[in-house]
Amino acid sequence: MRYTITPTPRFRALCPDFVGAAITATVQNSPSSPALWQEIEAFAQQLRQQFTPDSLKLRPGIAATRNAYKAAGKDPSRYRPACEQLARRVLQGKPLYRVDTLVDTVNLASLFSGYSTAALDADKLPHPDIELDFGHAGEPYEGIGRGPLNIENLPVYRDQTGPFATPTSDSTRTMLSPDTCRLLVLINGYDGNSQQLDETVRLTERLLTQYAQASEVEHTTF
Repeated sequence: MRYTITPTPRFRALCPDFVGAAITATVQNSPSSPALWQEIEAFAQQLRQQFTPDSLKLRPGIAATRNAYKAAGKDPSRYRPACEQLARRVLQGKPLYRVDTLVDTVNLASLFSGYSTAALDADKLPHPDIELDFGHAGEPYEGIGRGPLNIENLPVYRDQTGPFATPTSDSTRTMLSPDTCRLLVLINGYDGNSQQLDETVRLTERLLTQYAQASEVEHTTF
């Protein structure tokens, strides 16, 4: 399915520099491979050489995501963006979670870019029209590993059924499983760096092809 993702006027007003990408692919999920984890560990080592837990907030993609939260009235330290959560684990010397090939691949793309990157089961998203907006007061949302999440004023992707992805946490409604065969990846570049976005797309597509036997790979920007 080809998705049409449309930022709302409010989103564009508060996040004027945002650039995003959507990748769709047919994939084969599996336990994460040693070769993929070698790539993850190699990049984690580079990250440790570049940043500390304190300086991480200055990384452009993370800083811009935090600023988007503040602009909308959300505390980025209480609702920490997933890209920052992941990188902080690396810099604090904590092991990264090994989940499966698809999740680990998209986590590597997030570490590479500093962008929050959603990995979604496309078969659970039957509606082609998606809007990028902010969460509403009282809007129900179940975050993966977080339980009910207050998404009011969080950037959020929403289809006809409701919200399903934020930069803080994807939703349980669209979470991946060992049986996922159609993947949608959303890459969120709040810093407006089109070159970084393009490099992240190319890395993600290469990893999916190499480790998840991806076919029918397509991407669009928005």
